[in-house]
Amino acid sequence: MPINARRKKNGVTVAGSQGGGKATNQLFSPYGFFVDDDQTIIIADHQNARIIQWKIGDTNQQVVAGGNGDGNRLDQLYCPTDVLFDKKTDSLIICDLGNRRVVRWSRRSGATQGEILIDNIDCWGLFLDHQRYLYISDVGKDEVRRYKIGDKKGTLVAGGNGNGDGKKRVKIIISSIFTFFTNK
Repeated sequence: MPINARRKKNGVTVAGSQGGGKATNQLFSPYGFFVDDDQTIIIADHQNARIIQWKIGDTNQQVVAGGNGDGNRLDQLYCPTDVLFDKKTDSLIICDLGNRRVVRWSRRSGATQGEILIDNIDCWGLFLDHQRYLYISDVGKDEVRRYKIGDKKGTLVAGGNGNGDGKKRVKIIISSIFTFFTNK
């Protein structure tokens, strides 16, 4: 976002203006989203078990991951909560909460399924820093862990001492907790 950007008083709907539903011009409980350099919005369409790509101004959107019903096959998602774009690998990294996994899905044409990066995790939010560390919030354990891509265990960076408001406790609710990271 440019430094001199200004907000408008009235917002403009850029995705899902046709009401909730399953058609590709509709969303049903959109959760996390990511905007790439081309101003394409990539949305975790939670209840439709899919990731949808929404190019600004287009009326026909594209399912880029999942969309094959709820399920645990590698071509399916189940209640995805967040998504980000990994430029280096031209792929999406997805919190697949219902399947308790984080998956990577190539954006290259012909990709029909994802690959599991991390399993047994109640993933809610994602953040990929400039050093390619992947931060994942786990709502089941009330913690945030940092992973090198390919690492299965990760390093605890916040929480891990149960739910609460004490010094050593944290309640992870939404992925916006990652806004404290900077581009330095």
